[in-house]
Amino acid sequence: MSRVGKKPIKIPEGVEVNIEGQRVTIKGPKGSLQIEVRPEIKVEKKEKQILVSPQVETKKTKAFWGLFRSLIFNMIQGVKEGFEKKLEVIGLGYKARLEGEDLVLEVGFSHPVKIKAPEGIKFTVEKNTITVSGIDKQLVGQIAAKIRHVKPPEPYKGTGIRYLGEKIRKKAGKKVVTAGQ
Repeated sequence: MSRVGKKPIKIPEGVEVNIEGQRVTIKGPKGSLQIEVRPEIKVEKKEKQILVSPQVETKKTKAFWGLFRSLIFNMIQGVKEGFEKKLEVIGLGYKARLEGEDLVLEVGFSHPVKIKAPEGIKFTVEKNTITVSGIDKQLVGQIAAKIRHVKPPEPYKGTGIRYLGEKIRKKAGKKVVTAGQ
């Protein structure tokens, strides 16, 4: 039994859920998302709840049961409130700015790095903090990871792009040995 899959998902006010066969569509104040559920998993709507259950008992089905329950829960949370990830740009002369809808990073390369905002994703920049926001949790996390990958924090000085609050373990540099006795 899946501990996650057994929990029913409550449908909040202002969110509309439509289930047609294996396709689940969720509409809310921030937008709409849809997902295609695997045939081994059954999704049904009862009153103000969504119940996810397996149709066939196999090892893989138990894993998909919890996965699809989590994905549907994240979709409901996304169309209701949205998701956001914050990144910090740390380094002398390192800058982030917006150019229309796109993000431009100046992080020590000979050229600025431009990241296009995919549909449903919005960038905001305040001082040295970049905020990636949208309704799709997976896409927000993927774009934030792509931004961090441009210049990951290095372990000697700690400069680069990191998630807000991320701890970087710093390494000790080389020791200078004196040529004496």
